[in-house]
Amino acid sequence: MNPASSTSILPASDLARFRLAPNPGPMSLDGTNSYLLGGPESGSSVVVDPGPLDEQHLLELAGEGSVELILLTHRHADHTAAAARFHELTGAPVRAADARHCHGGHPLTDGETILAAGVELRVIATPGHTSDSLCFHLPGDGRHGSVLTGDTILGRGTTVLDFPDGKLGNYLATLDRLEELGPATVLPGHGPVLPALDAVVRAYREHRHERLAQIRAALTELGSGAGVREITDAVYSDIDPAVRPAAENSVAAQLEYIRG
Repeated sequence: MNPASSTSILPASDLARFRLAPNPGPMSLDGTNSYLLGGPESGSSVVVDPGPLDEQHLLELAGEGSVELILLTHRHADHTAAAARFHELTGAPVRAADARHCHGGHPLTDGETILAAGVELRVIATPGHTSDSLCFHLPGDGRHGSVLTGDTILGRGTTVLDFPDGKLGNYLATLDRLEELGPATVLPGHGPVLPALDAVVRAYREHRHERLAQIRAALTELGSGAGVREITDAVYSDIDPAVRPAAENSVAAQLEYIRG
């Protein structure tokens, strides 16, 4: 999957297609991947993360046929801003972990199994990026299944923890849970499709522990009372100013984890 130059509907896996929303940026990479899920004999689809409020993007998604259900991976606007409008366009209920983002549907629950548009989806609570983050496991999607990961696992780079709503302890537990799904295909909210979820998770975990080691070393040098800005200066010395706030959020989450 190479979405950077495309605004059409493209294949992502056996049961998933996607359209790249026109919202590129430092935090959204090439833009939000809006997924359409459906079995080969199904005349409808499940749409995951309709994305930002862009009418053309929504019309393209709706133009692919009947939408049976709309699912949201988490609360951030680059995934949810279009949900109410897409509900109006399609009549399909919108379901999310947080009732405030549901439209015509009820909140999703951890462990729930959804049968819609000829596919089976299993809802997995994966807090860490945000407290309401969910992943959707499609066990029948190809040899090893697939997982729609929202911002919990990205197609490139690493996930930012939206502290204080997102917690590092929760995120590390989420990585453990996702690793148990084995080499499933990763269908991320941003960036390209990746093979082997378990391998990606191990790389993510290693990165987190490397950062924790760097922060502990900075605390040793600067003093145990050093603040977020000082630690960020020491650990992220070459960071792009555009993502500095995200780095500070991650440092704050890691300091809470270390000091907690």
